[in-house]
Amino acid sequence: MGFISRNVFPACESMCICCPALRSRSRQPVKRYKKLLGEIFPKSPDGGPNERKIVKLCEYAAKNPIRIPKIAKFLEERCYKDLRSEQMKFINIVTEAYNKMLCHCKDQMAYFATSLLNVVTELLDNSKQDTPTILGCQTLTRFIYSQVDGTYTHSIEKFALKVCSLAREEGEEHQKQCLRASGLQCLSAMVWYMGEFSHIFATVDEIVHAILDNYEADMIVQTNEDREEQNCNWVNEVIRCEGRGTTICNSPSYMIVRPRTARKDPTLLTKEETEMPKVWAQICLQRMVDLAKESTTLRQILDPMFSYFNSRRQWTPPNGLAMIVLSDAVYLMETSGSQQLVLSTVVRHLDNKHVANDPELKAYIIQVAGCLAKLIRTSSYLRDISFVNDLCRHLRKSFQATARSIGDEELNLNVMIQNSIEDCLREIAKGIVNTQPLFDMMAVSVEGLPSSGIVSRAAVGSLLILAHAMSSALSPSMRSQQVFPDTLLDALLKAMLHPNVETRVGAHEIFSVILLQSSGQSQAGLASVRASGYLNESRNWRSDTTSAFTSVTARLDKLRKEKDGVKIEKNGYNNTHEDLKNYKSSPKFHKLNSIIDRTAGFINLADMLPSMMKFTEDQIGQLLSAFWIQSALPDILPSNIEAIAHSFSLVLLSLRLKNPDDGLVVRAFQLLFSLRTLSLDLNNGTLPSVCKRLILALSTSMLMFAAKIYQIPHICEMLKAQLPGDVDPYLFIGDDLQLHVRPQANMKDFGSSSDSQMATSMLFEMRSKVELSNTIITDIVAKNLPKLSKLEEADVKMQILEQFTPDDAFMFGSRPNIEPQPNQSISKESLSFDEDIPAGSMVEDEVTSELSVRFPPRGSPSPSIPQVISIGQLMESALEVAGQVVGSSVSTSPLPYDTMTNRCETFGTGTREKLSRWLATENRQMNGLYGNSLEESSALEKVVEDGNIYGRESGMLQDSWSMMRLPPASPFDNFLKAAGAGR
Repeated sequence: MGFISRNVFPACESMCICCPALRSRSRQPVKRYKKLLGEIFPKSPDGGPNERKIVKLCEYAAKNPIRIPKIAKFLEERCYKDLRSEQMKFINIVTEAYNKMLCHCKDQMAYFATSLLNVVTELLDNSKQDTPTILGCQTLTRFIYSQVDGTYTHSIEKFALKVCSLAREEGEEHQKQCLRASGLQCLSAMVWYMGEFSHIFATVDEIVHAILDNYEADMIVQTNEDREEQNCNWVNEVIRCEGRGTTICNSPSYMIVRPRTARKDPTLLTKEETEMPKVWAQICLQRMVDLAKESTTLRQILDPMFSYFNSRRQWTPPNGLAMIVLSDAVYLMETSGSQQLVLSTVVRHLDNKHVANDPELKAYIIQVAGCLAKLIRTSSYLRDISFVNDLCRHLRKSFQATARSIGDEELNLNVMIQNSIEDCLREIAKGIVNTQPLFDMMAVSVEGLPSSGIVSRAAVGSLLILAHAMSSALSPSMRSQQVFPDTLLDALLKAMLHPNVETRVGAHEIFSVILLQSSGQSQAGLASVRASGYLNESRNWRSDTTSAFTSVTARLDKLRKEKDGVKIEKNGYNNTHEDLKNYKSSPKFHKLNSIIDRTAGFINLADMLPSMMKFTEDQIGQLLSAFWIQSALPDILPSNIEAIAHSFSLVLLSLRLKNPDDGLVVRAFQLLFSLRTLSLDLNNGTLPSVCKRLILALSTSMLMFAAKIYQIPHICEMLKAQLPGDVDPYLFIGDDLQLHVRPQANMKDFGSSSDSQMATSMLFEMRSKVELSNTIITDIVAKNLPKLSKLEEADVKMQILEQFTPDDAFMFGSRPNIEPQPNQSISKESLSFDEDIPAGSMVEDEVTSELSVRFPPRGSPSPSIPQVISIGQLMESALEVAGQVVGSSVSTSPLPYDTMTNRCETFGTGTREKLSRWLATENRQMNGLYGNSLEESSALEKVVEDGNIYGRESGMLQDSWSMMRLPPASPFDNFLKAAGAGR
């Protein structure tokens, strides 16, 4: 227009004097923006900004982008001038003009972005007054929200540290609060920008710390019910720490779920809320949760959070900042996968270098993890449970630390860690639907138990607590339909033959807890472990299934009364002994009232017990084989006998309720009679006399319980009349027909010279009586078992009288190699199970515990029995087998299928007979390892006098198993032999 007015219309100027297009201001439009810039400022200092003129200036700039740099330069210079003169109203007009330009000139941002950022820098660097700084934060916030790409990423990132420092300004004045609120508003925009354009600032740690410095939330107010629950939980903690009995409430005092917080919309905030720093801190947390949609970004947000909580000791639940922030973050997450990722990250934070050596901080972190698990499981199921293994590892380390001689303060901190882990595991177990991964994890842990005593006992203790948590979480319907995990059973069977005796007992207890949930014992996990001797405390092992056994025997007594009119003693067997009274009065003895069916005379055994897992026939066969081998170990102790008796009773109950297999029932009775025969075998020099006495008590109690379960009359009365109540000074049979260790027994005298002589004389006196009673009891069992099965009486009697032999699958697939355990510190091989144990802090296996008693051999093993098969012997065995295969020719003529099958079975039977003969002669091959009873007693007495009776592991089974050579042929070789035998 200016060009036309100067060149085209000059001639018209003299003629068309009234034309408005020919006025001077229309002929020079290039200076119009200056007039617009002058009109946006008031003429007096008290005047307000002219909003209409500011909008008109921005519209002009949008239509004439070439003028934007000059407009921006003018505004920038005017801002510098007003800052020097401290004209706050004029500075506000300049920033408002920039904000309007961001809205109207978004496509032309490149023309004025540099000028705007310079103005923001100048405003943020002003330290004289807070108002310009607040304006700078607000302008930067609008600039960030107006971005459409990552062009100005680095320019925005340069302001992060400055804004973080402004968000941490101290002071309770209103102006300071507004400054912090503006800084947090700007930080929320930065967090939004990082998520929108997938760029994490290098200063994200400072951003998170600044947000947490301003994060406030309403404290959890406790009601009267909460206070009552807290008092109850305090009592529970005392009971659980002392390990005496059951607890009452379900959750500890800190296990309070924080209520859900509503998501805040920044566009709907009131004026008061916009000036509150805690409101913008919550909005920042929302933006951080939206940013952390992947595991990598979530970790980048959580790591600085955890570092902040560590340095400021903010982990204490329920009102600690960590619990508040993480709970709100979990609520704000859209997917359950992200929620569980937060939980697993919290658990893995226990390995942080700043946490690993701080037991109190570690306990608080575990408590927060437990609260998060409770919060998450209320809305979804837990799927990723890999962190459970980490919790068990930390629990094991705590047990190991407790086993060492430590001070009271450190002991209390370790107890606090153990209680916290137990509560956390219980909450996690309640949120798991599929328990198979946990069973598999337990199987791997049990399979990898080291041979050293301290580490293996601590590992078993941690797994036992996990088993209690899983047992309490499994519903009755789920448990009754579930088969006992096969891999876990195989691992437990190996652990039951562990070199350390206490570890064997722990394996039995894990087996019983998983198999059968005890009534009212959902909180007894850690108390049971502390009372079990794993932490070198005095030990009176009791399975939590005692109440179930009591219920079963009581109801069967009632049935026998009503059916046969037999008068049953009120207190059962040994009811006159002082030990039984002490055992009943102790907190470890829990007896439930029997469940009586008042509507009918028939008693259903399935209603007597809580839900019990099932066993397959192969599993029951393996268990019976394991019980036989465990009972014949030369280092057996009363606690092992007690554990075997409890486990056998559970297996027998499962066999009675859910596995009505006639062959297995007969095989179970065959095991009992074989044990009685073994206990009276005077020619067996492998077992000490005290061990034979234990086996006699074991077989007696198990036979009485089996007779009661299968309702076989007169057996219990005969056995009670035959054996005196004090037949064993360390064991007694309770009212539930279960074997228990006497609470007042002095285990230091077990295996001494006087004890061995007493056991030898008692067994010699009882031999004729027991043999006579075995004949009578065998006839009674053979007459009564066919009533419950389809077997013939003659077949039952013949099978019962046969010697019990372990299953081939168990012998060659599950039996571990029991190595000798000298009295020494933890070996380097066991350190692979716990890499964090320093070499200078090796824990001696010599702990003050009755379970460490061992029977030392008379001397070194016989040189004629090699420890390891030599190379020559191995090659000789291989050549022998190869010669057998080569010597057998294969027939080319076809044979009928039945003929081929019969020949294969014949060869298989021959192999099994050879194996049985080898097992029968195994004990005779080990006679060189032991002397007679007098020599054995003198050697044991010498060890007691030297003070080295504790911590000795027996390795006398190693030599016998090293005698086994290669089998004569493989199944395929047998097939070739059978095929060629017809020629």
